[in-house]
Amino acid sequence: MEKVELKFLRITYSHTHAGAYALILAEMHGDRRLPIIIGGAEAQAIAIQIENIRPARPLTHDLVKNLCDELGVVLREVVINDLVEGIFHAKLVLEQAGKTVEVDARSSDAIALALRFGCPIHSFEFILAAAGLRMENEDEPEQEPAQEGASSDKKNIRTSSPEDLRQLLDEAIENEDYERASKLRDELKRREGTN
Repeated sequence: MEKVELKFLRITYSHTHAGAYALILAEMHGDRRLPIIIGGAEAQAIAIQIENIRPARPLTHDLVKNLCDELGVVLREVVINDLVEGIFHAKLVLEQAGKTVEVDARSSDAIALALRFGCPIHSFEFILAAAGLRMENEDEPEQEPAQEGASSDKKNIRTSSPEDLRQLLDEAIENEDYERASKLRDELKRREGTN
């Protein structure tokens, strides 16, 4: 399977999931974004590393990094290797004394560790084809808040024509509302599958 290298782009507040965040990964050599919904604690663990904040005592991901350093274990790469019912799965590719092992992990934990180790993040083309969102232009637009609530959004998605859905999808991507864009993309794919 063809691997695609990704980079951490940002974390944004989720407009559709209370208390949740969207972790946005960007294709290194392309224009697609991969939004992953994560919880508040996971977002905080990533934000602490990105903001270079050093807590008085090590947090869980820092503890894992410290253990690996002491035991001579290196995190070679993180691979987002599956998408099952909207849930991303990941694995850690670890190396110690020339031996490589793969360990199953939640995608948020895997990315938090990748940022601490400075290792590459990869996924597969089939995952980006299924869940990636394409950015039309190179310039990153400023994020704007969502205009509608989750319940009215579901109604609008179900009652909109395919042309309207495509327009709404373009607007959601432009506003970096990747969760809404995912729902719109899924509805378009559902309708195309029934034709």
